[in-house]
Amino acid sequence: MEQRRTQRFQLNLPLHILQVGEQRIHRAVKTRDISTGGVCFFSDNTVEIGERIEYLITLSGTTPAVRIRCLGKVLRSEKCEETTADSFEVAVTMDRYQFVKPGEVFEATAAAA
Repeated sequence: MEQRRTQRFQLNLPLHILQVGEQRIHRAVKTRDISTGGVCFFSDNTVEIGERIEYLITLSGTTPAVRIRCLGKVLRSEKCEETTADSFEVAVTMDRYQFVKPGEVFEATAAAA
């Protein structure tokens, strides 16, 4: 029986990857599930395990949109058996986070963390 430290919530939320390691990228994906410890999402590309990652989660159904900027580390990146397309299931920690003010623009900073 699988036991986790934190409860996971099956939420399909917009997630925007801003930076992986020192490489700035802009990739939009959707979450599979989320917890206080991290997030799992599907991606068309694999991500190196152990890489630092910066991502932005948008909580849906709010006006204005509530966005959370997160910094974490890739724990798992493996070929997904659940879908027919070439996709990867990526699990990342949520080591640090901050709420983004409406209209706030910021630069990716994961490499400096």
